[in-house]
Amino acid sequence: MNTLDHTLQQLLWEGTVIPAHPLALNEDRTIDEVHQRLLTQYYIASGAGGIAVAVHSTQFEIRDPEVNLFETVLKWASEEVEKAQLNRPFIKIAGICGTTQQAIQEATIAVKYGYDIGLLSMGGLQTWTEQAILDRVRAVAAVIPVFGFYLQPAVGGRIFSYSFWRQFAEIENVVAIKCASFNRYQTLDVMRAVANSSRREQIAMYTGNDDNIVNDLMTTYTFPVAGENISIGFKGGLLGHWAVWTAKAVELLQEIKAYKQQPNNCTASQLLSKGIAVTDSNAAFFDPANAFHGCIPGLHAVLCRQGLMKGIWCLNPEENLSVGQQEEIDRVYSDYPDLNDDEFVKEFLKSRF
Repeated sequence: MNTLDHTLQQLLWEGTVIPAHPLALNEDRTIDEVHQRLLTQYYIASGAGGIAVAVHSTQFEIRDPEVNLFETVLKWASEEVEKAQLNRPFIKIAGICGTTQQAIQEATIAVKYGYDIGLLSMGGLQTWTEQAILDRVRAVAAVIPVFGFYLQPAVGGRIFSYSFWRQFAEIENVVAIKCASFNRYQTLDVMRAVANSSRREQIAMYTGNDDNIVNDLMTTYTFPVAGENISIGFKGGLLGHWAVWTAKAVELLQEIKAYKQQPNNCTASQLLSKGIAVTDSNAAFFDPANAFHGCIPGLHAVLCRQGLMKGIWCLNPEENLSVGQQEEIDRVYSDYPDLNDDEFVKEFLKSRF
């Protein structure tokens, strides 16, 4: 069994920014190697503590036989991290999905390219029992440390019971769980399950709730467990939203950590207001007004605007910005100028070209 390096476990526990890595394409929808590698370099330069590759933001179609990019994106991202010769810990996370057989195969490829953790999607398993899914988690955890993933139903996930998460948390080699249920009740189920688990000191909680990032990171969850109050909280974020404006996301997490060290009402109020601005921006990028249809091209539109991608093309030609989405992105750029990292990106690109 591959286990997580202690230094990386410590980084995960302290909390860090982990962007969900997009896929850079040419106009003919072939992969754009220059900008794919450039994106990885940008996340490293921005101060992120890791990257998640071959995830939803990288487009699930990379696994289609006629596309066949799963191994390529893992390889290139890993090579760029290696080339950077970082003197700080950096976590490489590979997206893993599909049936148990496919998930084990993907986990094996991830290990081959030096990935530290597998982000295990529960998507596409609507007909499976919860026990069958737990068996799948155990099988993958025998190959690579597992980052659990509660994915909202709107983009292919499903709702799980409290009992499911309670059993999930007890699985050896589960090192973290990402809540991306976009639902407070379902998020609460996972937090309570982990608090009641014997492994609560081994599982780092990460927000994937792009609609509630700041609030998630600021909140302490306290539950009565066996006669004592147990407090847990989100350590950091593994987010599609943090695939853009990443340098500012790093600053935001630092601000929240400082607040948690020395809480005061003034800082709390400022952070909560900033959280509303972040959520409003996310609505422009993720397109909830149209059932998240434009969530991937929305991220591409920002990266393209900054010069980090050539265009907003997706592998699926039907995946485009929704009507009015570009205007919404323009609006949040205008309304919240302090949230973008355009100046950072400008200097970054000067150093690359």
